[in-house]
Amino acid sequence: MAWYSEALRLLRPFFISTGIKKAIKTSHIVIIGFMLVPLFISVVISLYNTISYDRLISNVDKTNRLNQIVKSEITNELWDIVAGNKLFEDGLQYRIIHNIIDQINDIMSTAARTESRQLLEVAGRAMNTLTRYVNRLEVQMKEGYPVIENEKILDEIRGVSLLVSEILQDFIVLEIESTASANENIKRRAFMLAAIECVIIIFVTVFSLFVQMSVAANIDTSIGAMVSLSGRIAEGDLDARAEVPPVMELNSLTENLNNMAGKIKTLIEANVQEQKNLQKSEMRALQAQITPHFLYNTLDSIIWLAEGAQYDQVISITRAFSTFFRISLNRGSEWVSVKDEFSHIASYLTIQKIRYRDILDYSIDYEVQMENNTILKLFLQPLVENALYHGIKNKRSRGMIKVRGWQEGSILCFSIEDNGVGMTGERLADVQKQLQSRPNFEAGNSVYGLYNVSKRLELYYNKAARLDIQSVYKEGTMVTIQVPGATEHV
Repeated sequence: MAWYSEALRLLRPFFISTGIKKAIKTSHIVIIGFMLVPLFISVVISLYNTISYDRLISNVDKTNRLNQIVKSEITNELWDIVAGNKLFEDGLQYRIIHNIIDQINDIMSTAARTESRQLLEVAGRAMNTLTRYVNRLEVQMKEGYPVIENEKILDEIRGVSLLVSEILQDFIVLEIESTASANENIKRRAFMLAAIECVIIIFVTVFSLFVQMSVAANIDTSIGAMVSLSGRIAEGDLDARAEVPPVMELNSLTENLNNMAGKIKTLIEANVQEQKNLQKSEMRALQAQITPHFLYNTLDSIIWLAEGAQYDQVISITRAFSTFFRISLNRGSEWVSVKDEFSHIASYLTIQKIRYRDILDYSIDYEVQMENNTILKLFLQPLVENALYHGIKNKRSRGMIKVRGWQEGSILCFSIEDNGVGMTGERLADVQKQLQSRPNFEAGNSVYGLYNVSKRLELYYNKAARLDIQSVYKEGTMVTIQVPGATEHV
């Protein structure tokens, strides 16, 4: 099979440059061309044999009929004239002679063999001699020669006619021999044509099988390479690539598979990085809630209240502190009920209200029918914290934070509104732009909490959530969030 492998190697550039469709079309043209060769040869040889054979048979037939005319019609016509049954002027002897000479010339023009033409030339000269005897008979009859003299001329004419008849008979024999020779030639040509057809059939069969095997081998190789590539991709080998196949029609598919592998790798790497960033953001969010500063301030507040004998407030802040951390941890679950999320916000604001009682007021209001729905935990607290630290504290006067919740069909709506310092139009546009990018936020950045909430909503709700920011400078800011309601996460 070394020759077959070598042939496939040589045909590889042809399949790459032309493609399977054109290769098959070309092979069909070659096969049809070779099959038409014996047909064309057969038609030509058959036509040649038919013409040759027909000419020989026609010459034999014409000569045979002409021989009958030579043997009888001339002598019979002249006998009637010599016997006095017909005047010489009324006889058809010249017409018969001219007709015989014309036919001899016609047969001579189609005779194939030199010997045959030579015989006909002799017959033509004999007919000229016969014409001279007829002319002589005409003179004798006009001059009144005795009948016996005319009969002598008539005997000469009979002898010449017999000679012409014998010559024509010899010509017929030669043509019959030529017919036999032509028949042998036809047989040889038939055998030769059969041999050529057998060779062509064998060649076409081998060629068609070879083309079929070549096309099948190239297709199998190309598809096998792509199957191997897809298998390696399925196993996680995203660096796998397939070579350009020896089939032009499969080039685009192979390139697409290679590109797909590269894009999958890029997307997986981006997703992994996104997960890492998200985990870091969640950890930072949790750490921000339990920073030593927050713990120390809260514990200091509890001590300060206890020293002041404000035991009711100690109980209140301690209970809020406990509830705050219980909901924050939530046994590792990412989902809480709406009721617990608002309890978490209430605990946070209760603690902060004691710390910032001179500048902070707040209100929490939500529809009761939405409290059993589950939502992503800890996405409201960072927004409330933003409202406090970047809105109310910067105002440096008493401020109000309003947290609301309501339901519109299957959509849960939340808003965190403050009457703090607000943002200019330029600052609001910059904040919205940063939320769409992937900046490396440092803790304390005013956009950090918003970005964390936005990305977590996008990840867990698959863009079904909506976050909207509205702000007026020196009047306040309102953040609105819409998420789909659900109960199956609990």
